[in-house]
Amino acid sequence: MNSDQIPKTEDEFKAKLTPEEYKVLREKGTEMPFSGTYVHETKTGMYLCKACGNPLFSSDAKFDSGTGWPSFDQALPGAVREIPDTTMGMVRTEIVCARCGSHLGHVFNDGPTETGKRYCMNSVCLDLNTQ
Repeated sequence: MNSDQIPKTEDEFKAKLTPEEYKVLREKGTEMPFSGTYVHETKTGMYLCKACGNPLFSSDAKFDSGTGWPSFDQALPGAVREIPDTTMGMVRTEIVCARCGSHLGHVFNDGPTETGKRYCMNSVCLDLNTQ
C-alpha cells in the first residue's frame, strides 16, 4: 500500500476495516486473549499494520509470551510510536503505528530476551506478509 492509499479520515478507515478492526485500531479496543489469528503463528514474514500496511515487526522478533496476544521483543526502526497511557488505573505505554496513528497494543519491560521488551499486540491490528 503506498502512502496515497492510506485512509485519511475516520470514514475511510471505517470503509477499509471490519467493525472489530476499527474498534481496536481506531478506538483503542482490545481483542480477547487467545482469540487472535497470530497468537500461535510460526510462519516467517513481516507483520504489517492492518490499517495502512506499514511494516511493524519481523517474525524473527516474535515469541510466545503466554499472555494470549502476539508478542515481539522489538519493532522495526521507526515503525511505531510510544504514547504514555494511564487509562484503566494503570501506567502503561501504548504502541501506535508511526504512519497512521492506529492503536496496536502496549509495550512492557518484562520481555525474556536481551531487549527486555514485550510488545503485546492485538492480532486484529496485524497482517502477516509471508512473501
